[in-house]
Amino acid sequence: MAQANPHMHRPTPVIRQLDDAAINRIAAGEVVERPASAVKELIENALDAGATRITVDYADGGKTLIRVGDDGCGMTAVDLPLALSRHATSKIDGSDLLDIQTFGFRGEALPSLGAVGRLSIMTRVAGGEGAEIEVTGGRMGAVKPAALNPGTLVELRDIFHATPARLKFMRSDRAEAQAIGDVVKRLAMAEPYVGFTLRDVSGGGEGRVTFRADAQNGDLFDALHGRLAQVLGREFAENALRIDAEREGLRLAGYAALPTYSRGSSVAQYLFVNARPVRDKMLYGALRAAYSDFLSRDRHPAAALFIDCDPHLVDVNVHPAKSEVRFREPGVARGLIVSALRHALAEAGHRASSTVADATLGAMRSEATGPARVYQMVRPSGQAISMAYRMQAPQMDAPGFADAPSARVEPEAELPEASEGRPLGAARAQVHENYIIAQTETGMVIVDQHAAHERLVYEKLKRQMAENGIAAQALLIPEIVELNDGDCARLMEISEDLQRLGLTIEPFGGGAVAVRETPAILGEVNAKAMLHDILDELDDLGESLGVQARIEAILSRVACHGSIRSGRRMRAEEMNALLREMEATPHSGQCNHGRPTYVELRLADIERLFGRT
Repeated sequence: MAQANPHMHRPTPVIRQLDDAAINRIAAGEVVERPASAVKELIENALDAGATRITVDYADGGKTLIRVGDDGCGMTAVDLPLALSRHATSKIDGSDLLDIQTFGFRGEALPSLGAVGRLSIMTRVAGGEGAEIEVTGGRMGAVKPAALNPGTLVELRDIFHATPARLKFMRSDRAEAQAIGDVVKRLAMAEPYVGFTLRDVSGGGEGRVTFRADAQNGDLFDALHGRLAQVLGREFAENALRIDAEREGLRLAGYAALPTYSRGSSVAQYLFVNARPVRDKMLYGALRAAYSDFLSRDRHPAAALFIDCDPHLVDVNVHPAKSEVRFREPGVARGLIVSALRHALAEAGHRASSTVADATLGAMRSEATGPARVYQMVRPSGQAISMAYRMQAPQMDAPGFADAPSARVEPEAELPEASEGRPLGAARAQVHENYIIAQTETGMVIVDQHAAHERLVYEKLKRQMAENGIAAQALLIPEIVELNDGDCARLMEISEDLQRLGLTIEPFGGGAVAVRETPAILGEVNAKAMLHDILDELDDLGESLGVQARIEAILSRVACHGSIRSGRRMRAEEMNALLREMEATPHSGQCNHGRPTYVELRLADIERLFGRT
């Protein structure tokens, strides 16, 4: 027996207007998700006010205190009550919501903060008198005089005091403090000419500085490079490539790290649109696609990229948190990122990150505790050195010398070419029939011969494929794949791109698609599974790289099997030819799996290993 509808006999609901306090608390649920959200809103207000120095104090992960001070333009006593009203802002006049030139524009941050906690604002304009106002749980107090330097000081205590249920969803003090630090660092990267100081004042007192970034000078790229070194570390700055490209009204600037400076997760990826930190799925997908041919699936690139464009080309009014954006031409933005990064990586040539050498030196250093001993070496005369060489020269007829398998040194008559002017130097020996030892002007290079040649063959195969196209194999009987109308339409929109990759499809009536040709290099193909994979990528990234990725995977395997094998002895001219080809081939600093193909050790680093400095 069917049960009666429980709503059948309920009275008709009455529509009522919510009061301002309830409206502000609802809005705060969207704007103020956690203490880091409050810090973000307050710092953005300070930046919009023209601040050159911003200080942020927090206690207990921001749960009990958040204090943001700046030296911006400040507000007058008359403006203070209006600033705490919903949708009251000095950023826009409301006539054009696409012409957003500032971080904030909604006029929701301050009233939302006042609705969920105890908020006080002290402010003063240059040449005027200071003023202060307090708000507790949405109830506004009177404006009072205050003494402070020009600028604004906003203090938020007991966040979510008026909505205690939200406190149950907050994480530990350490996790909330880490989120605050991440917000400050992202905004510090966006504004390199502004100084930032972050302090943890838990327990009272002056507290401890957890992050500090002084204002930078110079042009944009110099300032940005210095700021990234402060935020992301010197290692990132040393191994990052400068990015500067423009296309159809969009400009991309910033720094992207070499593939060999990769991370185990995507924590070192920072994207900005008109200086606004964003977390956009399409942009992250473009970054991943740019490095797809250089990193394995478990490694992630590191980059800080800034897209600048006319505000009318991008909509930032998508979400109250303003962390999502929508481009008018998303394909242009995505293509700009992919092409600019791949061009920069190609120009880097054989360069590998300095962290590879650092890791090698770290593995070679002694693990003994205590300070390293420094030996004072007396530099002998040239005659003494010559005598020492003659006395220490190995006897070629000594028992067992000729049979030593660990290293091959070329005879004197076949000494390799000089290393002057050669970035990878001149080959001097082959160790364990797998590693080439080369001497450079400033040190030495150790090359993995199999990994290096594998990359060279792979790049050659890709060039041949680009020049001659991808051979397609016609199916004797076309394979019919049943799809819905929407999926069929999306596939037909990219049918020309798929055909260039050797996959030819045609509509077959209704939602069906006929697969007539497949890439010959892939052999036997499950067409239905391939089309569904392509559709999944279109949903996730906005475009499909599946077919190209499979073809490149085949080329990579072919390159692996066709390259110089480990254990093969190489002559001096072969080793040097490999080094010269590496210098002339882009991306030769890492193999097809993202691992380094060589390690460079500076002479100064080698001398430190032996305590000679």
